[in-house]
Amino acid sequence: MRATEGSVHIWRADLTAIGDRPEQLLCSEELARAARIVPERKRVLWARSRGVLRTLLGRYLDRDPRELRFVSGPHGKPALRREEAAEDLRFNMSHSGGLALYSVTVGREVGVDIEHSRNRYTAEFLRTWVAHEAAVKCLGLGLATPPEDTLRDDLWSTQLDVGPRASAAVTVEGGRCDLRCREWRG
Repeated sequence: MRATEGSVHIWRADLTAIGDRPEQLLCSEELARAARIVPERKRVLWARSRGVLRTLLGRYLDRDPRELRFVSGPHGKPALRREEAAEDLRFNMSHSGGLALYSVTVGREVGVDIEHSRNRYTAEFLRTWVAHEAAVKCLGLGLATPPEDTLRDDLWSTQLDVGPRASAAVTVEGGRCDLRCREWRG
């Protein structure tokens, strides 16, 4: 797989349908983090989401996914260690319930968010929330960031179609880009 400048790839994964194989790719820190998550269903979904991330990035980088090493920004945004980020590959991920979204691009910061409707949130509220969270994640800021701090001319955002019971959005630095959406098949 190749990511190219000027495009963002969005991958949608049904974490309930992929099995536990991706969990075998996690490093010791990820396994320890997963072990602290309760209930078990959330732990399993988190571990699967991280395993799919490793698999995707391994394919983009033509590397063994178990060898990838990550760092976190000041507010927790994950990134590949500089020496591993060939081609200036950037990514982000989000999962809610059994669905996960992954965004991959080259040379541009990116943020993605997905939220399932849980407590009868209105569709408009969810659309607004995921757009804000995608922008905050793109910029590597904390969730307490006021919406006006994410209004920048160099950011491009769009809603993603993830079905009637969820909302999702992606934000990319550097203006409009070619959006390519794909379904994860493992």
